[in-house]
Amino acid sequence: MPLRSSASLPSDQPPLDTRYQVETPEGIDLHLRPAGLVPRALAFAIDLAIRGLILGVTFIVLGLLGQFGMGLGTILLFLVTWWYMVLFEVLNQGRSPGKQMFGLRVVHDDGTPIGWAASLTRNLLRFVDLLPFGYTLGILSCLNHPAFKRLGDIAAGTLVVYRDAPLSKPQLPDVEPLPAPFPLTLNEQRALLGFAERGEQLSAARRAELATLLAEPLQVPAEQAEPQLNGIARGLLGSTP
Repeated sequence: MPLRSSASLPSDQPPLDTRYQVETPEGIDLHLRPAGLVPRALAFAIDLAIRGLILGVTFIVLGLLGQFGMGLGTILLFLVTWWYMVLFEVLNQGRSPGKQMFGLRVVHDDGTPIGWAASLTRNLLRFVDLLPFGYTLGILSCLNHPAFKRLGDIAAGTLVVYRDAPLSKPQLPDVEPLPAPFPLTLNEQRALLGFAERGEQLSAARRAELATLLAEPLQVPAEQAEPQLNGIARGLLGSTP
């Protein structure tokens, strides 16, 4: 049975990878990737373990102080329970230690960094997400919301997204710039630059194969294809690395 091509799919079918698009006041479109239930749950479990460790060690120490120590422990329990997440989210670019480990962060719905009011709201409303037990309402909300929001996120206008790694500028091989043998079209320039930028990621055999294919239309000798193609690519961008 022949495979159905993607052209026959309905045009309104959502993409496989979830995207959340917002437009900034400057008219720039931001494409955010909302985090699903599993990575959020794992990040929360790590934060819960860290808080448990902090409280466990501290209570052992404070227990040596008797009733006064227990009083301090009660205050510490309140602070760690309700302010641990808030302080990290606001002061660490929306990232608690657990979220940071999984490449997640919390932002406003418009993609801006989360503030005190929103962070307090989303974290204070965890007691609602916990109802009736075991985060039941929070899980149901995440599974039914297109951006995987729990009730606290809906009320606070926040979103948990993946923190994309900054793009690094591709490096061309350090060779002497060469002029092109004739004016190149935009597509030809892109092909040359793509070959030069990705050369280190390819095997020697694959580089030689691609260099041979590119060399013929550029009138470059096959035996000198790879270094000359890299030189022409360097020449397209100038001699400055």
